[in-house]
Amino acid sequence: MADAPSPSLSPAGRRRARHYAMQGLYQWQMAGANLNAIEAELRTDNDMSKVDVEYFHEVLHGVPHCLYEVEEAFRPHLQDRGPHELDPVTQALLRLGSYELKYRIDVPYKVVINEAVALAKKFGAADSHKFVNGVLDRVAETERAVEKKAQK
Repeated sequence: MADAPSPSLSPAGRRRARHYAMQGLYQWQMAGANLNAIEAELRTDNDMSKVDVEYFHEVLHGVPHCLYEVEEAFRPHLQDRGPHELDPVTQALLRLGSYELKYRIDVPYKVVINEAVALAKKFGAADSHKFVNGVLDRVAETERAVEKKAQK
């Protein structure tokens, strides 16, 4: 019998990584806490045995590191709002999704969008998932134009 895939290779491990990364990004943007402290707290307070911890670490630190580029990816699609006018959960999800669309081309754009929508349904305001879906789909048109064209 083959070994089960490691959490770093499983879709569920990535899903959990996004979940905790979104929580960490939310905490970072709300409290301005140190990313290493946030990461340590999340790792201590949660069972990370089934989490792609490498992906979690990369996204948690990558979004703030590339914040300007990430926000520029979704800013044109905010319907006359600025990124800081969004509710904190939506802001964290658009940052997370845009980061993945820009820098993690190994993850299919549909997966990025679906995962962000699922997190919006779980943590966001009513119907925020529709907004997240629309914005990230437009980001994908720019960042993943070749991939989207190939899907048609």
